[in-house]
Amino acid sequence: MKQTNKLRYYHWRGTNSAGRKVSGVIVGFQEQEAREKLLEQRIQVKKIKRRNPSTFARMKNKMEATDVTAVTRQLATMIQSGVPVVQSFKLIAESHQKSEVRATLSQINKQVEAGASLSKALRTSSPLFDNFYCDLVATGEETGHLGQIFERLATYREKHEAMRKKVIKAMIYPGMVTLTAIIVTVMMLVFVIPQFADIFQSFGAQLPWFTRQVIKASNLLTSNGLLISLSLIAAIAGFAVSYKKSPRLQLAVSRWSLRFPILGTVFMKATIARFARTLATTFTAGIPLLSGLQSAGKTAGNLHIQRAVEQAHTAAAAGMPLYLSLRQCNEFPELMLQMVMIGEESGSLDDMLNKIANLYEGDVDNTVDNLGKIIEPLIIIILGGLIGGLLVAMYMPIFTLMSVIG
Repeated sequence: MKQTNKLRYYHWRGTNSAGRKVSGVIVGFQEQEAREKLLEQRIQVKKIKRRNPSTFARMKNKMEATDVTAVTRQLATMIQSGVPVVQSFKLIAESHQKSEVRATLSQINKQVEAGASLSKALRTSSPLFDNFYCDLVATGEETGHLGQIFERLATYREKHEAMRKKVIKAMIYPGMVTLTAIIVTVMMLVFVIPQFADIFQSFGAQLPWFTRQVIKASNLLTSNGLLISLSLIAAIAGFAVSYKKSPRLQLAVSRWSLRFPILGTVFMKATIARFARTLATTFTAGIPLLSGLQSAGKTAGNLHIQRAVEQAHTAAAAGMPLYLSLRQCNEFPELMLQMVMIGEESGSLDDMLNKIANLYEGDVDNTVDNLGKIIEPLIIIILGGLIGGLLVAMYMPIFTLMSVIG
């Protein structure tokens, strides 16, 4: 069961070992933790009061996935250098800047000192230590290679976060262009088109069909702008709520995202890279292939691919080779399947999976770097069609101004 306690600020007053009055603030999940820390410092507590941190303080001290990655890398370095696990957690907790990280690591350390396994302590401390992370740590405890496991976990998480940043980078450029096009179009319809409409109305003549439609759109937006905005917000909110509650909608969106022009290729390659990297990490750590296949499907980052991997897991559990199990899903590229087949036949599946991950990570990197050149023609067409179309609609009556006046 994951830890659900919230981080609290405990303001205290008391006396130190010299009898002097002291006060301060300790961050922790429970008041007992704060009292134990003060007891270790030989402070006699006179008064302690719990307060909720401000929103800014909570955001500043919140433990993120990147913090887990940094802690994992530090643990790998310390444990492989011969520092005991308990001492490693204590040193990292004392030196970390974020209060929630310090409190979480201290809680883990306390459980381990009380006799709990490290994997169990991690599993109950924070949802950021997911099942994949904890299962690998449990394997490291059983085999006695905990340092190597943390090294593999750190490398895996660093590559996973690098891939995530690349995917986000791929979405920023087209997203900004789309937003700019929408803003410019709305501003023209609200502020520019009405000025032309007033001029054309004074002509008292029939306007071109295209111009009339643009003016109608402008009138609709200016007269019902608030209603349209509220409707859009309600539609987006409704979609978000439905997406969270409907697995069928999540599956449809995940499937559609892989079919989206240009960006769909980036998403697909990034998903394959994550899948291959996770499966390689679990397989190298000594986790059975079928268990690793389940973990790899859950961490792929796409529900459609996860369902496909679940089908492959069923086939592999029945005795079918992995590459045939993946092939029957009709979702994975042939190059990947051929490489998996070679890895299985040669007994070097983990190495081949890492090569697959490196290959597709490189493809994503190259695509993201060249994304501007790839979609630039499409951007020109979209912006030209929107802005140019509005300008043509407004200048069409001017081109025939003499005949209209006559």
